[in-house]
This record gives sequence, structure tokens and C-alpha cells, in this order.
Amino acid sequence: MRTGNERASLYAEVTARVIAELEEGRLPWVQPWDAAACGCTMPENAVTGRRYSGINVLILWAAVIEGRYASQRWLTYRQAQAAGGNVRKGERGTTICYADRFTPKDEAERARDEDREARQLAFLKRFTVFNVEQCEGLPGRLIELPELPAEADILPQVRRLIDASGADFRVGGGEAYYSPSGDYVAVPPQAAFGEPINWYRTALHELGHWTGHRSRLDRNQRGGFGSADYAREELVAEMASAFACASLAIQPTVRHADYVGSWLAVLRDDERAIFRAASAASKAADYLLAFAPAKEARS
Repeated sequence: MRTGNERASLYAEVTARVIAELEEGRLPWVQPWDAAACGCTMPENAVTGRRYSGINVLILWAAVIEGRYASQRWLTYRQAQAAGGNVRKGERGTTICYADRFTPKDEAERARDEDREARQLAFLKRFTVFNVEQCEGLPGRLIELPELPAEADILPQVRRLIDASGADFRVGGGEAYYSPSGDYVAVPPQAAFGEPINWYRTALHELGHWTGHRSRLDRNQRGGFGSADYAREELVAEMASAFACASLAIQPTVRHADYVGSWLAVLRDDERAIFRAASAASKAADYLLAFAPAKEARS
């Protein structure tokens, strides 16, 4: 378990990395994907098949781009050995983190004696993972690349997700937005978009906002335009859209680059803000993907 100082240093380290990317004009959730090097999918553990979430998605996507890996599959040193392979000598791992809460035994006992809810303490752990391309001797099932669907097959999936969500989804007008007070999504007609897939990207962004309604994930959507709360919600929706797109094999793109300045202000003010936003974005994306037809959302 990490001490308070170690936790603080991890928050600061990751936040500084994200700030540096934004200052250079790059959004960590919209990397310059090279389809020839790696298809756009979510990172996952090669052994368990479990998708990584929250801040770890940004960390691992960045590592894939930097290492020019063709795979989004990762595993620990021990998992590589247990699978019959090993990490190649000299390879450098990628640090990811796991955040959770626990109740100390003495606190649980005091809470029982005082007839109250026990207070939980947060903890953050570091793990080092390696891309399967940094390993050798792994069985084929761990390193084979998934076959990604064609765009013509993806778009009907997203349309069915939208319909299945039950959202009040209104097509028309010249602006895309979500109305928290009216609880509806508005998106211009597809003809207003140069490429059809951009209509779907936009729809997923606005549905990302829709998940935050008090009757669903209950995020703070009360901030007015230009406020820190507004910037935080836009950050969540932007990443939720990217995570949902990648889960459906759609390459994420920037929807609202004009908010970069306000995002930087939020991150500079609170080194845990990007962790909270990425966690909320994962929950929002998962909420949306639950409406996807069976087996269509990639894991």
C-alpha cells in the first residue's frame, strides 16, 4: 500500500504528463492512430481479457503510440511467465495504477461500537505491465490481433445502441448539444456532416453528457458555460465518447478542442481531476455500451 506522499507523487506524475500533452496540442484520448501499426481498440489484459479503465486507458494508449505496438494487449511480468513466455531482456514496462478504498479493522470496530457508518480510506497501487510485443514465447491466443469490423458494419451497431438507450434523441437544427433541464439530446441531420461517421461520433459525445443526468449516473451538470464545473463535464463527455468509440472500433476524434484552455486550468488546479474525469468517463462509456447489441461492443 502506498503512503500519502507516494500517492501524491503518482497523481502529480500522471497529471503532469497529461498537461504536457495538452500544452503540445495533443489530446491523450485522441492520439494520432496509425491503423497500420495498431487498430483502434480499448487496452485489455491479455490473460484475463478484462478491459482497463479510467486513467489507465490514457496511459496505455500513449504507450502504444510511443512504442508503435500493433497490439492493445498487456500483461504483468508474472503473467507472461505463467503463460509460458517471458518479457524480453531490456524491455521497459508501463506503470498503471489501481485505486480503491478500504476500511481499517480498528475503524470498523469503532463504527460498530458507535453505531455509525465506518469511514473508508483511499489507496492507490502501482503495477507494471508490458505489451505482448515486448514478450517472447507467449501462446498464439495471447498475441493474435483481433479482426476489426468495417465502417459499414460499425455504423448500424451505433444506431441500434442509440435506439436501445431510450434517450430522447432529436435530429434537426444546426447545433449538437445535450439539455440537462429537458433531458434530451439534439444533433443536426447527417447531411450536415462531411463524413457519416462524424455524426455518430458527435451522437456518442452528446450521449456521454446524457449519462450524467440525475436519474442515471448523477454527475454535476449545473455549471454554466465557462465555469470549472462546465469544463469538467465536457472533459468527461469527451473521454466517454473516445472510450465508447474505441470499444466499437471507431477511431476517436476531437469534438471540442476549444475547451483545451479550460481543461488545463482544471488540471493545474487539482492534480486528481484527470483521475476523477477518466473514472467518470469509463462509467459513462460502460453505461452506453450496455445498450449495444450482444457481442458488438469490443472488449
